[in-house]
Amino acid sequence: MDLRDLADRHGGDPFGITTAAVALVDVHGLIRYWSRKAEDLLGYPASGVLGRSAASLLAGERPPASVLAAARRLGEGWEGLVTARHRAGHPVELALRVCPLSAEHGSGWLAVACDAADARRWQLDQAVMRGLLEESPIGIAVLDAELRFQWVNQVLAAMEGLPAGLTATRTAPPGPEQVPSAVDWQARQALISGQGTPTVEHVPPPHGRSRRNAQSHLRLRSSFPLKDLDGKTLGVCHTAVDFTAQDRARARLALVNEAAQRIGTTLDLDRTVQELAEVLVPQLADFVAIDLFQGVLAARDLTPRPVTGGPLQRAAHVSVREELPEAIVPIGGPSAYPAKSPQQRCLTTGRPILDPVLDPTTWWLADDPQRMAKIVGLGVHSHLVVPLRARGATMGVVTLLRWENPGPFDEDDLLLVEELVARAAVCVDNARRFVREHNAALALQTSLLPPDLPDHCAVEVAYRYLPADPEAGVGGDWFDVIPLSGARIALVVGDVVGHGIHAAASMGRLRAAVQTLADMDLPPDELLAHVDDLVLRLSDEAEAAENGPMVIGATCVYAVYDPISRKLNVARAGHPAPAIAHLSEPVELPDIPAGPPLGLGGLPFESAEIELEEGSVVALYTDGLIEASDRDVDVGFERLCFALAHPDRPLEEICDTMVRILLPDHPHDDVAFLIARTHALAPDHVASWEVPADPRAVHEARDNAIRQLAAWGLEDIAFTTELIVSELVTNAITHACGPIGLRLIRERTLICEVQDASNTSPHLRRARTTDEGGRGLFLVAQLAQRWGTRYTATGKTIWAEQQVPGSAPC
Repeated sequence: MDLRDLADRHGGDPFGITTAAVALVDVHGLIRYWSRKAEDLLGYPASGVLGRSAASLLAGERPPASVLAAARRLGEGWEGLVTARHRAGHPVELALRVCPLSAEHGSGWLAVACDAADARRWQLDQAVMRGLLEESPIGIAVLDAELRFQWVNQVLAAMEGLPAGLTATRTAPPGPEQVPSAVDWQARQALISGQGTPTVEHVPPPHGRSRRNAQSHLRLRSSFPLKDLDGKTLGVCHTAVDFTAQDRARARLALVNEAAQRIGTTLDLDRTVQELAEVLVPQLADFVAIDLFQGVLAARDLTPRPVTGGPLQRAAHVSVREELPEAIVPIGGPSAYPAKSPQQRCLTTGRPILDPVLDPTTWWLADDPQRMAKIVGLGVHSHLVVPLRARGATMGVVTLLRWENPGPFDEDDLLLVEELVARAAVCVDNARRFVREHNAALALQTSLLPPDLPDHCAVEVAYRYLPADPEAGVGGDWFDVIPLSGARIALVVGDVVGHGIHAAASMGRLRAAVQTLADMDLPPDELLAHVDDLVLRLSDEAEAAENGPMVIGATCVYAVYDPISRKLNVARAGHPAPAIAHLSEPVELPDIPAGPPLGLGGLPFESAEIELEEGSVVALYTDGLIEASDRDVDVGFERLCFALAHPDRPLEEICDTMVRILLPDHPHDDVAFLIARTHALAPDHVASWEVPADPRAVHEARDNAIRQLAAWGLEDIAFTTELIVSELVTNAITHACGPIGLRLIRERTLICEVQDASNTSPHLRRARTTDEGGRGLFLVAQLAQRWGTRYTATGKTIWAEQQVPGSAPC
């Protein structure tokens, strides 16, 4: 049955203008208007009654004046019961309301009538409603769709301690701040679910009454949505009934129900044990202490058997007294119990310990004089200890004391406490597991992202990493700064599709791949092509594996900056282009060819080269930075340019400005960005020579290198440099082809580079005793800190780095 059928069955106001019969009678008693409802009620059409005397429709011989005299006065009019004659001849009992019309409205009378049976049924409905709302012991309130009180009866006002004027007689509804939290919570659940939400809760004794004499009260609450005839939600009706918990089974069931709602509301371990303690006090105990093993608080794995030792730590305690006179151990302090104490016996056996009668002669108290003094001083007479166990592992112990409650703990109390503690133990273990997984995620993040960016002469860098889930602390975005040969530096920012631990694992694999390929000195476009192949392979592996991390796709921007030429070579794979803040020009968003996202395969990548002035700031970022501005990318780019203006500011200040201007308090997507201020290597830190393809040119190359080292004040490494230059130039002349070049670069290391036009890669090998050659690269590898090969469009470059004594400044 829908709402309209229900409304038709119960009926509305029978005197409503759309349901009642209406007639107009002039001062002479003649009918001047006759409605369609009047025709339906008495059978006379308008044409048959207009101009006719209204008295002629009445049954019997009573004149109209006597009819009005018997009616009840209602404002300026009258109401009462009359009997009219139907057109078919039978009498019809009518409920009639009559009011006079003023002269400006034509003088006369307005009569409104309905069937007397409908009027009696309506009066009965109104009486039931008034009695239910004003006379019954049920507290009732009506809230609107924004959960603000619109109507509250006296009973609920008294229950919730609301102001006396907050009832149906008040003309202005109260503000939302006066809605009690219990009413707000349940009404909100009814709005969300669209259904009734009954709950049972304990009500503490009224202020001023002793717990010893106060009966335990329960309150049955129920909220349900109020809807109009079209099904639109208008608000919520909230009802509440108090009853005394004479039936212990009912009271215990209510406590279990309350515990299910109050314990485990979060995955915070400390909060969960505090919720357990608050449920137990004062309903079951006057004092509760919860001690957990330190391994639980540290979120370590537990042994699935009773624990016979190990340090305990106080996690929570609650008392009926605010000053906590029972507590010997502070929150977070070590809990030391004697070997024969109930707590130690409980942990050893995994079973609860009940002392229904506790006094100074209790045998185990002799070994614990401090607790004996507390127990005797407070008059504690009953003691209960229950292990906190979940999934076969013991996590701690719960201690309950009574002294204000006159009744001792009994077997029913023990069963109830065991049930509550068992439920709470699962929540505590869930919280512990969450902390462990959270710590694992943080450790993974720490291992996957660079712990500290390298200090390099080419650039000065700063960054921010903001995962969408700050609790997990890990996401799919990454960044990197990779030193390359020839004093160059690679800047990388990438974004794996998705969030959380799987995205982080995929991010770690891609970051490792980029680092490996960067170490091979591949150009940016070539490097992204290799990473694209890797993502395709990882996707195929993930589809084949049941539980493997899904690598759906990723984007990346890879840039290489050369401080000697001051050029930035950039390629991107479905990623936003970097922003460049020049010192003398507006912020630029260069047109970098947009390659496809990683993982599509079969499409080429292109790179672009940009010349930068020294001191420019380059910003690489993920799309979460620019899309956080209400998902409007254009607005995001405008704000980014504004944040990067004035690049001469400290980089950390620029980072803070970007976060403040571009990001809301809680971004919906992971955000990572890297900003770098470029530096140029002074021309007097670079020396280069052309070397003829003649073995006799080796001697001249060595002499040139020795003279340059002397000019730089690096005579201490002249000997090793001479050997490296000699071997590399000799190899180029012997095994490659011209033109051949020699370049020395002085920064924090001394870099020796030899270029040739060959693409043949040299290999380190172990020469035999009888071999006349083959030891050149072996000597270079022994003398240099690092060495390698990079390929160019015209050939290759073999380079070797040596540590400069005293780490000369850039």
